[in-house]
Amino acid sequence: MTRATGVGSMPGDDNEAFLTAVRVVLDELRELAHLPEVPGRGAIASMTGRGLAVVSGLGADLQPAGWRLTDASGVDHRRARSLLAQDLDVLEEQTDGYTGAFKIQVAGPWTLAACVEKHRGDKILSDHGARRDLAQALAEGLRDHVRDVRRRLPGVDRLVVQVDEPALASVLGGKVPTASGWGRHRTVHPPEASEHLEWVLGAIAHEGAEPWVHSCAPGTPLQLLRGAGARGLVVDRDQLSAADHDVLAEALDAGESVALGIVPSTAPERAPNDAVLTEGVLRWLDMTGLDQGLVGDRLVVSPTCGLAGASDAWARSALRLLRTTATSLTD
Repeated sequence: MTRATGVGSMPGDDNEAFLTAVRVVLDELRELAHLPEVPGRGAIASMTGRGLAVVSGLGADLQPAGWRLTDASGVDHRRARSLLAQDLDVLEEQTDGYTGAFKIQVAGPWTLAACVEKHRGDKILSDHGARRDLAQALAEGLRDHVRDVRRRLPGVDRLVVQVDEPALASVLGGKVPTASGWGRHRTVHPPEASEHLEWVLGAIAHEGAEPWVHSCAPGTPLQLLRGAGARGLVVDRDQLSAADHDVLAEALDAGESVALGIVPSTAPERAPNDAVLTEGVLRWLDMTGLDQGLVGDRLVVSPTCGLAGASDAWARSALRLLRTTATSLTD
């Protein structure tokens, strides 16, 4: 059975929009619903703010230049943690009786390191020890986060934790700008990148959840993600290289999951229908030499990226298209 899911973010700019997003997701994606993110509510609800809300043992605060580590949690860091707890309260209320599979998302260690500054400025990425500490603090925080979600969703028997790493390709390619904007941070070598991801993905797996990694950025090293412990890959089909297709086929053959981004994240001039989307997925399976009947529920369909920039109408339409496409693929 093919499932449909969302990448994470949804449109809106207030807590009412978050409640609406939860209801829309639960209505349209019952086979693999997810905790929506509504970054339009501000920095404390952004991917970075959300990630720092999960991190354990490190303080942070919001500065004019963005998030920065501090000796103790500042007011904005506390607000980010409070908002996450409030969102989980809403989720718990709305999912009363929910059973089956569910997905949550968190910013990954390399994306956080590329976005958050050290105590004295410049990105965490610039300091070997600081980026190690951040990855380990994220891993520890995720243990508590997964336990909390399990407590709130007792009917969920398959919990997926999606680690978002949109900046990973830039980190490995030495393309992240320094604070001055005149230079670039040094390349992080694959063994270190893999090790930090292993800590995070291993912590998720240790708590009995399923670690997936998402990136819609071209050049993301999918094989490195698998080697670090990812048991699911969330990708934009249109951004894949020939080698990426092979890696995804290997992952599915190995019993791992692939969420294939097939629906645009903002409304196109001409919206596809589920018949066109189904045919496209079947062509992809044929190209990679995979048997649809054997892939089963390991193949998931999703938007190409988050829906935060979409209209409310397109966000709902996109998720409905995914649901009907998944049904067509199953039939």
